[in-house]
Amino acid sequence: MFSQLIVIDDPTPRSGPFNMAIDEVLLSTTQSAILRFYRWSVPSVSFGYFVRFAEACAIAGDHAIVRRWTGGGIVPHDQDLTYSIMIGAKDDAFALPSKTIYQRVHSALGNALREIGIVSALVETETSKNSDACFANPVVSDVMESGRKIAGAAQRKTRSGLLHQGSIQRANLDERFRDLFARLLGQQITSGNIEGAVLREAEELAATKYATDAWLRRR
Repeated sequence: MFSQLIVIDDPTPRSGPFNMAIDEVLLSTTQSAILRFYRWSVPSVSFGYFVRFAEACAIAGDHAIVRRWTGGGIVPHDQDLTYSIMIGAKDDAFALPSKTIYQRVHSALGNALREIGIVSALVETETSKNSDACFANPVVSDVMESGRKIAGAAQRKTRSGLLHQGSIQRANLDERFRDLFARLLGQQITSGNIEGAVLREAEELAATKYATDAWLRRR
């Protein structure tokens, strides 16, 4: 899917606002496509830009919450593997329809799961929406295992790039899986890190946007 792909396996557990801010800053600065795996400092729930705050709180319980910049539903982050893909506007993949990108990412994800012995399949038809809980509502190209949705994602496309934020609700997906997933997405893989300038900008963005009541309660 990508001729060049930078892979960042971020080992530092971070707060929800900080994780969201890092994704946004990377999107605004990248030239090549980036695949970032990341961790959470505490059990958390992220919810889509259009979800109502009260609905997210009802599902989150006592978990920390953060509103995403992307759409989609309400996603728990505790034992899952969370990742994001940032596609710069100059990358050839940016010209693809968003649904095509979604399908190709999840196809690679499903193939990587099967390589490590997890039988999975992509959803092929739409189903009716039951709630704002993301993993209660499979959509086309989501990943299923034994009738249960285990991988979904949300996207946001701007003039400068596309952000794809995904969650795989399955514990113990190790380095082998992450490496397989990356290699199914990119032809040339480069290992990367989050630079200090990105972290400083993201820290400010987290404090002034993602951690504020104005952002959390905007709906």
